[in-house]
Amino acid sequence: MSLKAFHFVFIGASILLSLGFTAWAAREFASDGSVVSALFALLGLLAGAALVRYGVSVARKLKHVSLI
Repeated sequence: MSLKAFHFVFIGASILLSLGFTAWAAREFASDGSVVSALFALLGLLAGAALVRYGVSVARKLKHVSLI
């Protein structure tokens, strides 16, 4: 597996992890209404968005590099 492919797999896994964390925190907020849970949900969502933007940036930068 090339470094580019590994990078995309790692970014994808990180996005899924942050979105899972966001869902967990949002469910916690819905059950108890804690401000900390709402803050965690927002931070998880922002992290997921930042990772998507980073992934797009890396894809543009490495478009000339082979995936294999």
